[in-house]
Order: sequence, then structure tokens, then C-alpha cells
Amino acid sequence: MATVGFLHTADAHVRTFSDLLAERDRRVEPRHLVDSGLHTAARRSGLEHVRPSVADRLRRLVAEGADVVVCTCSTVGPVAEEVGLELEVPVLRVDRPMAEAAVVAGRRIAVVSSLAEAAASALPLLRECAAEAGRDVELVPVDCSGTWQAFEEGDLITYATSVAEAVRCAVRSAEPPVDVVVLAQASMVVAAPLLRDLHVPVLTTPRLAVEAAVERVVGAAI
Repeated sequence: MATVGFLHTADAHVRTFSDLLAERDRRVEPRHLVDSGLHTAARRSGLEHVRPSVADRLRRLVAEGADVVVCTCSTVGPVAEEVGLELEVPVLRVDRPMAEAAVVAGRRIAVVSSLAEAAASALPLLRECAAEAGRDVELVPVDCSGTWQAFEEGDLITYATSVAEAVRCAVRSAEPPVDVVVLAQASMVVAAPLLRDLHVPVLTTPRLAVEAAVERVVGAAI
């Protein structure tokens, strides 16, 4: 059976990605590894500090049968992708499929993040994907840093409503208007249902990452 491994830095992501994978293709089995310390250490000491630990976690998931590993943490994603190339382990950072979709969806892109580290990861990635696609984009950062504490405390309702309100304010005040909104962190998927009535598309990382991962493993199995 094809297997997608998930490297998480929060327990809350296990159910999100398991459900999305089951919805997409029940023939594909998940393998989850949660290490919240990676995110804490990366924020405190920098990405290079966690490189050896990330390599260890990736090797463990592959040893357990993962055909591809999705790093679901936007902060750790860049180093996970780099380490994967070094180890010749197939790694997909969670925000890459979203970034690729966003630069095609519109020129002015609202980039929503609740952590400075996530913004520092997402903005260069969007520029990279735009350059690869030959697109001219304008990025409009939306800082929701005041919402992160609610997520850390497990208060997902407050987190979702606060993120959604920040997005609405940003979309209303943007001049010229934005063409697409990207929720740059997997944690923000909880806010997406509250934004269905917006007149612009709202892209999230989990579903698009799962779609891309399944395409990789199912295609490889054919």
C-alpha cells in the first residue's frame, strides 16, 4: 500500500491530515510523527539548529514505510525540503502546492500568517514560485500574530474567528483589491469555512499538500 508520511509540530494536525487523506484516497495509508520541539527550537535558535533532528525524523518516517513525507510546519518546511534533497528522501513542504496555485490565481496575493517565521518562509516561496511560473505578483502581508496564543492554548474557535476577522479587514481595506488570499500556515485551515462568502478565493495548505502527495505516491505505484 502507498504511504504518505507526515512530519508535524502540533498534535492538532494529525486529524486534519488523516481526514483529508482518507477523503482523497483511502488506498493511501498515513504515517504520522509529531515533534513539537522542532518548532520551538526553530523559533528560538534558527532552522540550522534543527537540521539534524529533522533529518532523523525524516529517516524514521521513511523507515516506517513512507513513500513521500509532507512537512506540515511552515516554519520548518524549508529546511525539511533541503534535508530531503540531501538524503534523497522525497519531501514536500506543506506550503509549496498552495504557493504554486496562488501565483496562478491572481497577481495581488494577501499572505496571512500568525507567526513571523511563517511569513519569512511563505513570502520567499511565493516569489520563487512566481518566478518559476513567469508570473508578476504583488504580495500583501497580513499579520495575525495576536491570534497565535489561542492556537497554542488549544482554543481553535477563538483562533479561527480571529484569523477570519483579520482576513476580512485586510480584504476590505486593500487598495487596489487583492485577487487571492493564502492562509500561510496549516493551523489556519480552521478559519477557511468562515471565509467562504469572500469574493476572492481563499487557499489553504493542507488540502493542496495532500493532493500533491497522493499524486506523487499513486503515480509512482502505477
